[in-house]
Amino acid sequence: MDVAIIGIGIHPFGRFDGMSGLDLGEVAARRALSDAGLAWSDMEFAFGGSIDGGYADSLVSRLGLTGIPFTNVSNGCATGGSALAMAVNRIQANESDLGLVVGFDKHPRGAFAADPASLGLPQWYGETGMMLTTQFFAMKIQRYMHTYGISESSLTKVAAKAFRNGAMNPNSWRQKPVSEEEIAGSRLLNHPLTQYMLCSPNEGAAAVVLCRADQAARYTQRPVIVNGVALRTRLFGSFEVMAPSLPLEQAASPTAQAATACFEAAGIGPEDVDVAQLQDGEVGAEIMHMAENGLCADGDQEAMIQAGETEITGRLPINTDGGLIANGEPIGASALRQVHELVLQLRGDAGARQVPGEPRVGYAQVYGAPGTGCCTVLSR
Repeated sequence: MDVAIIGIGIHPFGRFDGMSGLDLGEVAARRALSDAGLAWSDMEFAFGGSIDGGYADSLVSRLGLTGIPFTNVSNGCATGGSALAMAVNRIQANESDLGLVVGFDKHPRGAFAADPASLGLPQWYGETGMMLTTQFFAMKIQRYMHTYGISESSLTKVAAKAFRNGAMNPNSWRQKPVSEEEIAGSRLLNHPLTQYMLCSPNEGAAAVVLCRADQAARYTQRPVIVNGVALRTRLFGSFEVMAPSLPLEQAASPTAQAATACFEAAGIGPEDVDVAQLQDGEVGAEIMHMAENGLCADGDQEAMIQAGETEITGRLPINTDGGLIANGEPIGASALRQVHELVLQLRGDAGARQVPGEPRVGYAQVYGAPGTGCCTVLSR
C-alpha cells in the first residue's frame, strides 16, 4: 500500500527565548494540519520525537485530548526519520489511514557532547574524542580526504553553498551568504574544519500529515508519495574511524544499507534522484554521504563540487534549503525539515530556491550517531 504526504508544517529554526520545545512542536503540527485541510480530531495516530525539548506525546495537551495513540521516538539524529518510518509502516500495515508525524527540539548552546556511558558506549569512545562532535567529524573527513583525494577547497564550497541556499529560505537560522574566503579564514576548530563548516545545536520543529495514497485526493490535488523508507543500524566492522577491537575490513555503513533497501523498496535507483537532502552535521558529512547513498562513487565528489553540480541549478541539487549548516540542528526536527523541503520542491513551491525542470523524485537521508541510517524516497 502506498502512503502519501498531504500536509507539511514547520516552525523556523533558530533561537526562540520564551518558547518551549512543545510550543515549537505545536506550531509545526498545526501548520501541517492546516496545510492538509484537516483537524487534530481527524488524526488516527501520531508519532513524534525530541531529545531535549520534552516528550512529543505531551502535545496532546496542546492539540486536544482525543485518546489518540501517540508514540515517542528517540533515535539520535535519525529521530525524525525513524518516526516517519514507523508512521509509514503503520499505514502500510493497514492499522490506520491518517496520521501525523512531528519532530522538535530545543538544545542549549555549544557543541553536542556527552558521557559515553550515558549512551552505553565504552570509555575509549570518549577518550579518543568521538563524543565531542567537532573532533569526531574532523577525524572522519580527514581520513576520507586522504583516501579519496577531496580538497579543502571542496569543503569550503559546500559550506558556501549551504549559506547561499539558507539565505533564500525564510525558515533557516543563517540567512546571510558567507563567502568562500570568509569560511576558509574563519577560526579553525578541528582540522580541517573551520567555524563556518559545522552546524550548531538550536531550536525548531517540523511536521507532516500522512494518509493512504488511494485516499489522498480527498485532501489535496498535489500529494507527494512516500515510495520507500528504510532504517538500518551498523554491522560489526561498520565504523567511520578505525578503533581498538574492530576488524581491519570495514562493513557497509548503516547509511549505505538503508539507502540500498530504500531504493529497492521504491523500485528506482540513485540515478533517478532529482533533488536530495543529506545529513550535513559538517561539510564533510555531505560529501561522504553523497557516495554512501549511491549518488556518486567515492572520490567523484571532488569534480562534482568544483563543477557546481550540487548547486540548485546543477545536475544533482543537494540541501537546497541550506541543510544543517544554515538551519542548525534541533535533532528531533532535522529529518522532517528535510522532508518538508523536498515536498516544497516536488510541489514547485520552493520559491527562490526552486530546482528548475519540475523535479519528480526527492531523496532524504539522516544519520544518527553512533550508527543509525534512515533514508526516504519521495515522488510526485
